[in-house]
Amino acid sequence: MDSLKFLAVIPARYASTRFPGKPLARLGGEPVIRHVWKQVTQVFADAAVATDDPRIYDAVEAFGGRAVMTSPDHRSGTDRCREAVDKLGGDPDVIVNVQGDEPFIAPSQLQAIARCFDDPSTDIATLVKPFTEADGLDALENPNSPKVVLGSAGQALYFSRSVIPYLRGVPREEWLARHTFYKHIGMYAFRRETLYKVTALPQSALERAESLEQLRWLENGFRIRAGISDVETIGIDTPEDLAKAEEFLKLKMKN
Repeated sequence: MDSLKFLAVIPARYASTRFPGKPLARLGGEPVIRHVWKQVTQVFADAAVATDDPRIYDAVEAFGGRAVMTSPDHRSGTDRCREAVDKLGGDPDVIVNVQGDEPFIAPSQLQAIARCFDDPSTDIATLVKPFTEADGLDALENPNSPKVVLGSAGQALYFSRSVIPYLRGVPREEWLARHTFYKHIGMYAFRRETLYKVTALPQSALERAESLEQLRWLENGFRIRAGISDVETIGIDTPEDLAKAEEFLKLKMKN
């Protein structure tokens, strides 16, 4: 890992349908994007926020971060990442794509994703978290929380909004006690040449079916390795999530 050059790119759009302007929403008196920046730069010295809005660009520059303007027309954070790499130059070996709405992403999670590239066969890395019995069946069955099935070497075999695998002959209320199910944490890292290849691919049938872009990569034969994390993060998709994050931050500061 030490010999590889890592670049962390934090895509941050202004026009979110459920929460416009969320990267600039205040959390503990600071913009959400600044919290993400602080977490990421504890692990990756080379980092940049990729945005489509001058307000976010100016806010990042104002707190001493680095920002790059990208097109407003990208379909995904992965496409925005690729444009950012083109504009930033340099020669990174691995690009880490960290969501701009994850203010509590932990250094241990970033290190886990980086370690996946110790294996030279890893094309793409991501993170998963085991579901616990305490999470309950509702959390497991929530289609907004994609599930992942892993192979024996930690490689992702499939991602789905459905519960996978199906436990035949086991009452559903016992599933969490009888099997380790994995929740996907939507953070990715790519070898540089892989990032260029996956962003050139057309949408795939499975990707369209589940609305999960990582299925396009699996369908085209790329090897996705998963780092396992037990850290719970709070992603911010809605104003309600921001209120939860504010409470979480207060608890963290007390401890």
